[in-house]
Amino acid sequence: MENVMEAAWKVLAAVTGSLFFWNMIFAIIIVFFERRDPKSVWAWLLLLFFLPGAGFIFYLFLGGDMRKRRMFRAKELEEDLGQMLRYQQDQIRSRPPEEQEDIAGYMDLVMYNLKTASAMLLGGNDVDIFTDGNRKFEALLADLESAQYFINFQYYIIRDDVLFHRIAEVLERKAAQGVEVRILFDGMGCRGVRGSCWKRLRQAGIGTAEFFPAFLGRFQLRVNYRNHRKIVVIDNRVAYVGGFNVGKEYIDLDEKLGHWRDTHLRIRGNGVMGLQMRFILDWNYASGENLLCSRLMFPEPDPGIRDFCRLQIISSGPDNSLEQIRDNYLRLITRAKRRVCIQTPYFIPDEPVLNALLIAVRSGIEVNLMIPCKPDHPFVYWATYSYAGQLVGAGARCYAYCNGFLHSKGIIVDGEVFCYGTANMDIRSFALNFEVNAIVYSPKKAEEMERIFWEDVKECRQISMDVYAARPLKIRIREQMCRLLSPLL
Repeated sequence: MENVMEAAWKVLAAVTGSLFFWNMIFAIIIVFFERRDPKSVWAWLLLLFFLPGAGFIFYLFLGGDMRKRRMFRAKELEEDLGQMLRYQQDQIRSRPPEEQEDIAGYMDLVMYNLKTASAMLLGGNDVDIFTDGNRKFEALLADLESAQYFINFQYYIIRDDVLFHRIAEVLERKAAQGVEVRILFDGMGCRGVRGSCWKRLRQAGIGTAEFFPAFLGRFQLRVNYRNHRKIVVIDNRVAYVGGFNVGKEYIDLDEKLGHWRDTHLRIRGNGVMGLQMRFILDWNYASGENLLCSRLMFPEPDPGIRDFCRLQIISSGPDNSLEQIRDNYLRLITRAKRRVCIQTPYFIPDEPVLNALLIAVRSGIEVNLMIPCKPDHPFVYWATYSYAGQLVGAGARCYAYCNGFLHSKGIIVDGEVFCYGTANMDIRSFALNFEVNAIVYSPKKAEEMERIFWEDVKECRQISMDVYAARPLKIRIREQMCRLLSPLL
């Protein structure tokens, strides 16, 4: 018996020593070899220290830093694109102020996006705003039916259910008519779709590509670095970008979540090219097929545009050292003169964005934040509630949307400009996932988006300071724990 106990203690000591060794290795990697935010470093070190075994597993799934890897190089375009960007910068600087009224207060932001993200300022656009999934997908299906040349279809989540069946039926029919159809999906977001579904689509003549495919069947080694973008481009004539994924919950058929309140943009005009380029770069990486060589991908845009609306398509991800969408949010907040309206399902800002909002509130700027009243990810929700409470304490107005689940993602400033798309107001969207937003410089459209915001407020309950201070002890404990882990969420 003593020999058995002695052997067990030796095994335990060996396992403990091994865990300690690997904890030290990963601690050294985190502190000295990866360029992380200090708060994130301390969060990982605490997790490794208090949960040595589990911390090691969490790091395998959630850790790692891809910033040193430039994933989407398109060298054959760099020279031509550089010439176009320099030409547009000169044009913007040389035009008289009366021709620049829509971007007069945001000229520095336009130039920043041009220089750092190669985001062309694209004019001559119609922008339709959808807040209801049924209306959005009805419009999308009609546009898919009208496709003549190609359909580029990219979503983070695609569920093999009634909505995708309707879409797939149209895509298969268009492919049979000779239309080039491509579906780009994320390996994590679409992990519930069987391989037989993609095989059937490929047999119908539809190209498919998986972004960061699963390891060993459906086993996903990477929770971070997911492609969270939702883009559809049809014939370079019309494009979609926003928060809706493809699944029955997005058309209000999920009893648990109820009404799904989201925001999606339908763009016609020159802005379509910005989303087309984003799709092509993602597709080239995931599939190995170079669409940049295809003339079919670059037809002339639809000339029948009603409004002259200028916009930029901005994207961000761990392949870039700059957090482009975060920087746009930050600059918009600091430029606000009267009012900021934010909608986001997950509000976990980094320190610069949080400080910018606090400074705005304390400077007399009206800051309005809208979050869901119910969680779909509990840990993220309670961290969101904690940060929202801090803003409320500084004097901001916070609203909890009660008519279903709020998934809309964006910011409106002074009724002059808005930035909406796939990015949440959280650290994951800022740095860890691949995102895409449209920043629209149009008082007319910004006022429309703001009217929608205030209509949503009618479906909200306000989280006043009295309401927040009266929360029970168990909620306070949840908030503190989740906020401590917020750099990892």
